[in-house]
Amino acid sequence: MNRNINSNMPYKEIRKEVLREATGEVVKETPASKPKERQQGSQELAFQQQEQAVPGTILGVTSGTTMKNTGGTIGGTPITATLETTLGTTLETKRGKQSGWLRWCGGLAFTFIIALISYYLGKLPGLDHVGALACAILIAVIYRQFAGYPEALRPGIQFASKKLLRFAIILFGLKLNMDVVLHQGLGLLARDVVTILFAIGATLLLAKWLKADMSLSLLLGIGTGVCGAAAIAAVSPIVKAKEEDTAIGAGLIALVGTLFAIAYTVVRPFLPFTPVEYGTWAGISLHEIAHVALAGAPAGTDGLAIALLAKLGRVFLLVPLSFVLLFWMNRKNNKKQIPSANAASKIEFPWFLIGFILMSLFGSYVLGQAITLPEAIMNDISVVTSFLLSMAMIGLGLNVSLKDVRSKAMRPLLIMVIVSVLLSGLAYLMV
Repeated sequence: MNRNINSNMPYKEIRKEVLREATGEVVKETPASKPKERQQGSQELAFQQQEQAVPGTILGVTSGTTMKNTGGTIGGTPITATLETTLGTTLETKRGKQSGWLRWCGGLAFTFIIALISYYLGKLPGLDHVGALACAILIAVIYRQFAGYPEALRPGIQFASKKLLRFAIILFGLKLNMDVVLHQGLGLLARDVVTILFAIGATLLLAKWLKADMSLSLLLGIGTGVCGAAAIAAVSPIVKAKEEDTAIGAGLIALVGTLFAIAYTVVRPFLPFTPVEYGTWAGISLHEIAHVALAGAPAGTDGLAIALLAKLGRVFLLVPLSFVLLFWMNRKNNKKQIPSANAASKIEFPWFLIGFILMSLFGSYVLGQAITLPEAIMNDISVVTSFLLSMAMIGLGLNVSLKDVRSKAMRPLLIMVIVSVLLSGLAYLMV
């Protein structure tokens, strides 16, 4: 093969070098060289005719096809093979890199646009109780059913569903004030532990009894006990949950949690609770921080404050729970008899949880003390966090098939509703 050819050469120069070596180099216009020039001209004309005969090919060579041999060789190798390796591979590699970059940007833009639509939908009356996250998942699922998965944009969509998801979880750490939890919420923390253990344990028991999908049921149990969709997103890589299960779980948590939060506000006037007691009840039993805020607001400032404090305790417990799950999954895999299977199934350490802890420590002991940021900026960071989480959930939601939802999600959904009702009763007794 001609060593003068390299991947940085323009298309025309590559073709010229291949033809030059195939027909013999001509360095001077001499009478002896004119036959070679004529041969080179006729050879190039033959290639041009083949290139024009098949539009969209590289000198008549397409992927998976072989061009007819026109008679030349390069070092004993037919010109056909040389063209396929030099022109086809080099040019397609260049185009592949450019195409990959465009697909990545396009996929990211796709999730951004849907997340933006969901953000404004979440501000509409009625949908403001459901939230932008649930709207984003719903739009992604509907798009998948009617238009299919946008394969051309897969690289960017997968980046959103994996990398942006972990980054959003890290930023979520700013919502956890460890100093407040440790100094004011230790009494609530014990009840939060009971909440998490009961939610996960009851969900798995009912799932086994009703023969429901165990992976999805585990995610729903964790989401119910800890902090909703954020908890599901955080533990999914640890328990090796399918992306489809993660999206379904997050969507169901958002829907059921919203219904329960509204129900809490309806029954509040009929309960024998003070505002602080009502806030405690909501904080240790509802699914997400947004649900706790929605239900706790009617109880006034004190009721809302204690509700959020109780909820922060459950968010705090997400960290030790994740490490317990990591230990359990690795131990479960180590019991397998095939060493190669163990190596393949070894759980990757969730480094993003370290970022979550560091961000929480930063927000607890640096922001507000060594560094003071306006409340508007902190609110903007919270909006960005939720927006990134929505982009990630769109990527996950595109993997959801409504047919699979009907076949595998109905029983876990029923179980989550039952467990949520039981959890509300248990929390009522603990207040």
